[in-house]
Amino acid sequence: MSAVHWIMCELDLATSFSLNLIVAFFTGLGQPQKNQIVEESSLKHVLQSKASRQASGIPGITPTEEKDGNLPDIVNSGSLHEFLVNLHERFGPVVSFWFGRRLVVSLGTVDVLKQHINPNKTLDPFETMLKSLLRYQSDGNASENHTRKKLYENGVTNSLQSNFALLLKVWSEIGKGFLDGSLDKNTTRKRQYEDALMQLESILKKIIKERKGRNFSQYVFIDSLVQGKLNDQQILEDTMIFSLASCIITAKLCTWAICFLTTSEEVQKKLYEEIDQVLGKGPVTPEKIEELRYCRQVLCETVRIAKLTPVSARLQDIEGKIDKFIIPRETLVLYALGVVLQDPSTWPSPYKFDPDRFDDESIMKTFSLLGFSGTQECPELRFAYMVTTVLLSVLMRRLHLLSVEGQVIETKYELVTSSKEEAWITVSKRY
Repeated sequence: MSAVHWIMCELDLATSFSLNLIVAFFTGLGQPQKNQIVEESSLKHVLQSKASRQASGIPGITPTEEKDGNLPDIVNSGSLHEFLVNLHERFGPVVSFWFGRRLVVSLGTVDVLKQHINPNKTLDPFETMLKSLLRYQSDGNASENHTRKKLYENGVTNSLQSNFALLLKVWSEIGKGFLDGSLDKNTTRKRQYEDALMQLESILKKIIKERKGRNFSQYVFIDSLVQGKLNDQQILEDTMIFSLASCIITAKLCTWAICFLTTSEEVQKKLYEEIDQVLGKGPVTPEKIEELRYCRQVLCETVRIAKLTPVSARLQDIEGKIDKFIIPRETLVLYALGVVLQDPSTWPSPYKFDPDRFDDESIMKTFSLLGFSGTQECPELRFAYMVTTVLLSVLMRRLHLLSVEGQVIETKYELVTSSKEEAWITVSKRY
C-alpha cells in the first residue's frame, strides 16, 4: 500500500473515532499529548458551554460522557455523517452536540448554510479540516491566506494544462488509476501511517528543493507555490494537502461515476452520444472537455448522490446568528453536506441518479454555494472533475458499462465517501 493510501486511511479513522483532534486545531488548544484526550478542562468549563447553548437556544443532545461528550454516540452511529443524519431528523436544520467538552453546531439545509457561508472566506472548509487532522498550523493572516489560495488554484490550472497529454495517456490504460481504499486494521497500523507520512513529506521536500530556482519544460503543481512568496513549510503543507485530497477525491469520484452509470442505460446512452458528438474520432482536449456539458452534469450528480465529501467545518470567528439561534464565538460549525445533498426540499427525488436535474440554473447555483462547482469549487475537486472526464471519455467511446447482478454496494462515510467492499462491474465492447 502506498504512502498516500496509509495516510488517508488513518485520517479517515481519525474523523470517525478521534474527532477531538479537529476541535484541538480549530479552537487553538494545540496538539494533544500521547495517550491524552484533547483538553482536560474543568466542570466549570462544561457548565459554561452548556450555558452558552441554553442562551443560544440551539436544539440538540447533551453529552453522553463527561470527558468524551457525544463521541460514543458518533461511534455507535457508524460515522459522523450517519450521526448527523439522525440528529437533524430529530432536531431540525440547526443542531448542537459535543466533541469532548466543546460545543459543536451542525447546519443541515441550504437555507441555513446560505446564512453562514461567507463567499469572501479564503480558507476552504474541507482543506482546513484535512490540515487539522495532519496538525498543520501555518495559516497566516487574511492577506497571506488569500495569496496562498491564489497560488494553489493557479498551480492546479497550470499543471493540468501542462500535463494533459500525460493525463490522457494514463487513463487510456484503463483501470490503472484506481485506489483500492482498503483499510488494514492490524497492530502495525500507526507505525505504517507515520512511516508513510514521513516518506511522502521527504519526497515532497526533495522535489521542492529541486524545483527552486530552476526552469523545467514541464510545469507541475509545486512550481506555482515555489514561485510565490511562501516559506518551505507552507509549500510543503499545501503540496501535501493537494497530493492527499486530489488523489483520494479523484479515485472515489471515478469509482462512483462508473458505478452509477451502470445503473442507468439511459444516462449512459446520453453521455455516449454527447461524447461522440463533441469528440468524434478526434482526441480529448481541454477545450473539448469544456463542451461536455452533460458529462459535467453526470459528475455533479455523482458528487451529490454519493455524498462525496459528507462533512466540512469552520470555526465561528465572531458571534453569529442563524435563523433565531445565536452561535457563540469560537464554536466549531459543521456543514452537514451529506444531509444537505439529499434534502428533498432542495433535490426532488433525492435518491434517484438524475444528471438532468443540473440543467436547472438555480440547482447549479445551489451546488456552487456548497463548494462543489463554480467559484467556490475547491481546486482538488476541479482536478478530479478533469481527470474523471478524461476517464469517462475514454471508457464510453469503447465500452458499455454493466452492473453485476445481485451486487449490493454499501457505503462507508469518511473524509471522502467510499464503498465498504470492492465494487465490481462488467463491460462489453461498443465496437
